[in-house]
Amino acid sequence: MAEFVKIYPENPNPKEIQKVVNVLKRGGLVIYPTDTVYGLGCDITNIKALERIAQIKGVKLEKSNFSFVCEDLSNLSDYVKQIDTTTFKILKRALPGPYTFILPGSKNLPNPFKKRKTVGIRVPDNSIALALVSALGNPIVSTSIRDEDDVLEYTTDPELILEKWDKLVDIVIDGGYGDNEASTIIDLSTGVPEVVREGKGNLEIF
Repeated sequence: MAEFVKIYPENPNPKEIQKVVNVLKRGGLVIYPTDTVYGLGCDITNIKALERIAQIKGVKLEKSNFSFVCEDLSNLSDYVKQIDTTTFKILKRALPGPYTFILPGSKNLPNPFKKRKTVGIRVPDNSIALALVSALGNPIVSTSIRDEDDVLEYTTDPELILEKWDKLVDIVIDGGYGDNEASTIIDLSTGVPEVVREGKGNLEIF
């Protein structure tokens, strides 16, 4: 049974944030709000938790395309090869925001992702998501929660999310209604911005 935790985005309660972080550190799975759709995430350093997410999504962990949710760009070099000034300026302009950027992966990637040539980096403009990553001290590996109903691709109501994911995750955060539009995915791995998926993020900033 998942715990349902109410956190207010205007002023995330540090006690509640710490409660969620303790679960993440123990290998728990958490559904949390972002600036787009609700995400399913775990601690990037916990292999068992990563394997649980891969199993839920029906993919092999090594072949998964989960995003790394970061607090800011300060630890980018831990996961990404050195990038040029133009690329960095694009990131600075767009983040935090509703974008996932595909960047060349570094040699220091966590074990399950070692063979990856690229990584998806997210810095969502959501106070709860950023508070979680900040308190955790490293990125959250994340994926969007999809809805089988084609009409509503992403579930936006936290109570309905809890109903559906109750037996699969450890915590569902109620951070208010989510969006039903996913992030815009931009591939910057070759240095030239290429739109992989148009989503909530405005393309005009490129």
